[in-house]
Amino acid sequence: MELTIFTLNWFDVISVALTFLVIFLVQVLNVYLHILDDKCDSNGKSIDVVDKAPAKECPILEGHIPGSPISTTPPPKSPTSANGKLEKQISLLDNDSHEDEDTLSLENLFPCDQTEIYASKKISFIIDELIQTEVNYVNNLKKGMVNYGKLKDVEDLPEGLSGESKQKLLLGNIEEILELHEQEILPLMLRNQRDLKGLFDEFAVHFEKNHFYCYVSFTMGKKSSMQLRQDNRMWLQAYQTQIKDKLGIDSFLVQPIQRLTRYPLLLQQFISEFYKSGISCKPVLTAVCKLETRMRRALDVVNQAEEIPNIEELNELDLLQLGNFRRSTEFDAQHFPTRKKYRSKVFLFDRSLVCTEVRKKRLAYRQHYNWEHVELQRPLDSASSNANKIINLLVKQQEGGAGSGSSGSSKKEEYSFVATEAAVVKQWLQATHKIIEIARNEHARRNTFSLPMDLVLGVVLAIWLIWQYL
Repeated sequence: MELTIFTLNWFDVISVALTFLVIFLVQVLNVYLHILDDKCDSNGKSIDVVDKAPAKECPILEGHIPGSPISTTPPPKSPTSANGKLEKQISLLDNDSHEDEDTLSLENLFPCDQTEIYASKKISFIIDELIQTEVNYVNNLKKGMVNYGKLKDVEDLPEGLSGESKQKLLLGNIEEILELHEQEILPLMLRNQRDLKGLFDEFAVHFEKNHFYCYVSFTMGKKSSMQLRQDNRMWLQAYQTQIKDKLGIDSFLVQPIQRLTRYPLLLQQFISEFYKSGISCKPVLTAVCKLETRMRRALDVVNQAEEIPNIEELNELDLLQLGNFRRSTEFDAQHFPTRKKYRSKVFLFDRSLVCTEVRKKRLAYRQHYNWEHVELQRPLDSASSNANKIINLLVKQQEGGAGSGSSGSSKKEEYSFVATEAAVVKQWLQATHKIIEIARNEHARRNTFSLPMDLVLGVVLAIWLIWQYL
């Protein structure tokens, strides 16, 4: 009988101990850096949006009053939590969202009997139409992709349409839109046919998570697609006849925007019939109002995105480097360095702010600024009646520049934006504040060194295997 002796040397012990020590120190350092980041944010030392105007408290609405329009001017709400950090990244397509807080009451926490809703033939018809048109929409997109999704395989394809880049330019990201509706939106409608609150709530989550941004991307590429179709009109018409497509590629590529426009119209019909029928089911009403509001705001951003390709001389910027587009707003602008005044349209992106000059039906590019280089302020001038309608854009000077000052840094006034209404400024500042907060959190995560849990578990498993078998 042989006796196997397990030998262990100091090299094995030290190797294992150092591995565990490094993992432990990295995780401790990660937690410590996050604590420092929390303290920095809570002290307010890095807030880039400064609202110097006195704030007014707005009453919180309990819900929508029958017969009145749905409110789209919510009370101002800070995007940060108590410790100065965002608890979740709210979709910027819903910049002035307030439904989650305003409509949260005990009455909404309990389910209601939805059989009364389905008893209404008009409401049932609207729900059936919502689902059936979604089925048709998915089928039409799939058919369009079969007809035009693989043009590169066609033998007599003209050179103007050949290549992957031209195919992408022609169809845009319509395949991404099809995937969203086929795998997410249509299934949630089908499984919630008898649970309207679940249907509306799940649908709203996709807007909150910005899944419908694919429509913004599609709209920004629409101008190039239309030009490409116009340049190859004769061949596309001949190809349409060849594959016996009665509607053609133009009808196929207009369907996404038509569908996005149809959603809020159907929900408005639902809400109208809900009131007319006198149904008392507030959770469902709350959910559909929240969804309809988010849909309209998403549609506004999609419509605004159509202007971006029309900005003259914008080709010097890479739109992908600017991040996601969020909204555009018109102001009366004054550019301090040149003392020039003009009507301006300002476009907000995740990483940059782009200023343009409105010239009748044209937009001329003027300047763009990265968020880390600017600060937005509202003037503290109570004597002026227009104080609440003004936003000043200041550019942070580089250290060692011409600007003096005891603090070692200075700020130069670059723009003054004057809105038609104070509410426009308030909503605009809320949007920019959230963009900067999200950018700051992403920057903090990039600067934090942490080991993913799967890597840690893999290292532990490897050490165990070495310990057992070597």
